[in-house]
Amino acid sequence: MPESRLTSEQRKQIQQRARYCCEYCLSQAKFSPDPFSIEHIIPHSKDGTSELDNLAVACQGCNNFKYNHTEAIDPITGELAPLYHPRQHNWQDHFTWSDNADQILGLTPTGRATVERLQLNREGVVNLRQVLRSINQHPP
Repeated sequence: MPESRLTSEQRKQIQQRARYCCEYCLSQAKFSPDPFSIEHIIPHSKDGTSELDNLAVACQGCNNFKYNHTEAIDPITGELAPLYHPRQHNWQDHFTWSDNADQILGLTPTGRATVERLQLNREGVVNLRQVLRSINQHPP
C-alpha cells in the first residue's frame, strides 16, 4: 500500500519499530529538519509488497539515494552485493561507527555497498552527528 494509504496507527507502529530513526543511517527524526519517509525496502518496481515487513523508516537522504535499488557494488570486492534490509539483517552485523562515531563503516559486502549507494556519510549527516555527539545525543 502506498504511504498515503497507511493508517495513522500503522505509521506509528512502523516509526516505533524503528525507534524514530532512519533504519539505514540511524539519523534521529527529532533532529531532522525534514520529515522521514516510510519506504518500501523492496520497491514495487521489483515486486515488493506493501506489507509492514517490507516498510522501513528512511530519512530523505537515504530514501533518495536508495531509490529503487536493492543491491550495489561492494567497493572492496567490486562485486554486486545486496543492500542492507532492515527486516532481515541486524545493523551491527553489517556496520559499525568510526572511533569518533561520525562515520558509518561497512563491515561486510552488504554494509560497504549500502554505505556507498545510500551515501550514509553525507556531509550534512556527519556534521549533525558531530554536533549531537557533543551533547551526548549520538549515537542513538
